[in-house]
Amino acid sequence: MGNFAANEGLSIFVILVWLGINAFLFVHFYMAFLLERWFYTRVLLGHALSWARAPAACLNFNCMLILLPVCRNLLSFLRGTIQCCSRTAARQLDRNITFHKLVAYMIAFHTAVHIIAHLFNFEYFMDAQLNRNSSFLPFVLSEIGSGDNASFLNPIRTNDTNPTFVLFTTIAGVTGVAITLALILIITSSMEVIRRSYFEVFWYTHHLFIIFFIGLAFHGAGRIVRGQTFDSLSTNEPEECSSKFEEWGNDNGSTCAVPRFAGNPPQTWKWVLGPMILYVCERIVRFYRSNQKVVITKVVMHPSKTLELQMKRKGFHMEVGQYVFIQCPSVSRLEWHPFTLTSAPEEDYFSAHIRIVGDWTEALHEACAGDKTQPQDAWKLPKLAIDGPFGTASEDVFGYEVVMLVGAGIGVTPFASILKSVWYKRIQNNQDVFTKKIYFYWLCPETQAFEWFADLLQSLEAQMTEKGVTDFLSYNIYLTRWKETEAAHFRVHHEAENDPITGLKQKTLYGKPNWDNEFGNVAAKHPGTKVGVFLCGPPQLGKSLEKQSLSHTEGDVKFIFNKENF
Repeated sequence: MGNFAANEGLSIFVILVWLGINAFLFVHFYMAFLLERWFYTRVLLGHALSWARAPAACLNFNCMLILLPVCRNLLSFLRGTIQCCSRTAARQLDRNITFHKLVAYMIAFHTAVHIIAHLFNFEYFMDAQLNRNSSFLPFVLSEIGSGDNASFLNPIRTNDTNPTFVLFTTIAGVTGVAITLALILIITSSMEVIRRSYFEVFWYTHHLFIIFFIGLAFHGAGRIVRGQTFDSLSTNEPEECSSKFEEWGNDNGSTCAVPRFAGNPPQTWKWVLGPMILYVCERIVRFYRSNQKVVITKVVMHPSKTLELQMKRKGFHMEVGQYVFIQCPSVSRLEWHPFTLTSAPEEDYFSAHIRIVGDWTEALHEACAGDKTQPQDAWKLPKLAIDGPFGTASEDVFGYEVVMLVGAGIGVTPFASILKSVWYKRIQNNQDVFTKKIYFYWLCPETQAFEWFADLLQSLEAQMTEKGVTDFLSYNIYLTRWKETEAAHFRVHHEAENDPITGLKQKTLYGKPNWDNEFGNVAAKHPGTKVGVFLCGPPQLGKSLEKQSLSHTEGDVKFIFNKENF
């Protein structure tokens, strides 16, 4: 229970506060439109009025939040600021994309409720105009303001029209349609299958948020939903005068004047202006950094279609486990893609390993001449723009005495930086290194994927043997799938001194790790220790490791789970 609180307590608290604020706003604004000022509006619309306005308030709140989790520079600043005070609080910032998605789902939900309620409202407005009966209060209310241009209640001013025409000839209608279409395209293109297979579609449609926020800011400018003015309430009290509507404005001693109506001034811009300014500042910072000159110093094409780019940029400073966004203008001037840095802070360059899996990476591979065997002139290499670096959960790795690193496939990239940096610190006799033991697990579905990273492990293995510190790093490499011909080759060479796949002295294991045993062994070897568990891999593996972290936290041993998020 204690470890659950350490891993998830603050996240659950934040979510509960967020849900609580949504619930409060919904109930508060629902009740606010049951007040006397809105009596005559409810005569026309009934409770559909409150059902439209309550989700609108929640939309304002969530639209205020939606941009904040994607302000990468702001989050990096906050992470560095609060990390010294609370590692748990800093870790919550690594879940920014998860919170961004939750807020988006909430926006979609309240948008649906808001739209459905307003569809009813427009039908009620239309019905009030069509039922032209002067003894019918909704019709009388609809006629107010028709002749002398006084304040009106019903935005549909004639029975010769229809709700569809009004929808496309009012500010609220046009902006509402634009907002809804933009939101539908943004959410549908964010589905996992589209984002993974057609990243460009996801990238371009997500920038419809500009149309979304412009429409949102002007949506309430038409003031279609109107209530009785406060001055009018003193001359026409709805509870008393609603039954005397035939006497309104008569000079024969009637105490009930014709009610006057006005719409509330737009409120949405007050909610979203601050986050929009922050996001504009974020984009200015990104633009400034993207225009700093980046020099590609080396291009290496590794097996398993993995491209390594070694680069330099003036003033570039990084920490282990961080990532950058890369843009290649010759490929696309709009697309930016995130890649984990595989170099160590101690090296005089920064590098990224890029797996060739889509149109953009394929084009970058060709632009960098990765498909050519002969050396290329530096001036022929494409220009790159770099935004970052940005912090991730892996930055906290040196805050734990014992660390478990778990990488799956290309997900091993952040750990390359960590292992390199730890080694540099060890050979430099850096006494500030708190980490004393690293358990490294790498799961790969194919033998070719091992080749580029095995070079680093071979170098570390040889240097650790030379320095006599082989107990510092324990690594286990798992091949999760293999062909029958490969299995026969493995059996023949199994007794060889070095592993037939990786060339390491540590033999490759086949299948998947028994995580229950692995966590149990680590707990037994390190009593009284807080163990950091770091994963860069698929969500299914993350759920399994998080469950093991919770179940193996007993007594004085605590496993703290951390996961990379992009």
